[in-house]
Amino acid sequence: MKETMVESRVTYILEHDGKFFIVENVPARVCIETGEQFFSPETVDHIHGIIKGRRNPDKIIETPVYNYG
Repeated sequence: MKETMVESRVTYILEHDGKFFIVENVPARVCIETGEQFFSPETVDHIHGIIKGRRNPDKIIETPVYNYG
């Protein structure tokens, strides 16, 4: 059976306390057929530590928000 997962770096987006957080260059295994991303438990713990630690972000972006309806 052919391996469909590749090691990659992705952008992880998380909503926490009504705010969105973007973490870039996160290691993940990505399915080349579906694009689904899988993260190790250590990676997820590290991401949550970054966000909960409230360290200064590398950059801040402004983004518009639309309601579907």
